[in-house]
Amino acid sequence: MSNAIKVGTIAPEFKAQAYVDGHFKEVSLKDYQGKWVCLFFYPLDFTFVCPTEIRAFAQKEAEFKELGCQLLGCSTDSVYSHKAWYERDLKEVKYPVLADTAHQIAKSYGVLIEEQGIALRGTFLIDPKGTLQWMSVNALGTGRSVDEVIRTLQALHTGELCPAEWKPGKATLK
Repeated sequence: MSNAIKVGTIAPEFKAQAYVDGHFKEVSLKDYQGKWVCLFFYPLDFTFVCPTEIRAFAQKEAEFKELGCQLLGCSTDSVYSHKAWYERDLKEVKYPVLADTAHQIAKSYGVLIEEQGIALRGTFLIDPKGTLQWMSVNALGTGRSVDEVIRTLQALHTGELCPAEWKPGKATLK
């Protein structure tokens, strides 16, 4: 595993095939220039914890859109594997899911477990200028909190200092 990036640096560019709501499409980070991006990695299709997270992101997709943020899922599976799994079990997912079969995206974001060829549960918030503003990485067996990702995105939108447990409507530290 590589610690290739840090908060405050330009997020690594990528281009990959993606499964998007029933279709295959090439997707790159540049496609979303001028928008916030929430890029999240998950280990594998057809697993146990992954669908709980993927569904949680899908259920909150409208909230991300309201915040000007594009969701992008990513695993080292192929677009064909994504298509088979999503059409069978995850029909509610409309956001792009990248196929990182060469493992280059996961590696550049520092979440690739090279011996297994899979990604850790990494989540990255990238601002409209392409700068990484937040990242979190969970162990394989621990699902993430999508509400915390949204809360963090909301805090970043304030442009101010936000104390612990800050939520929209609460005071910031001016």
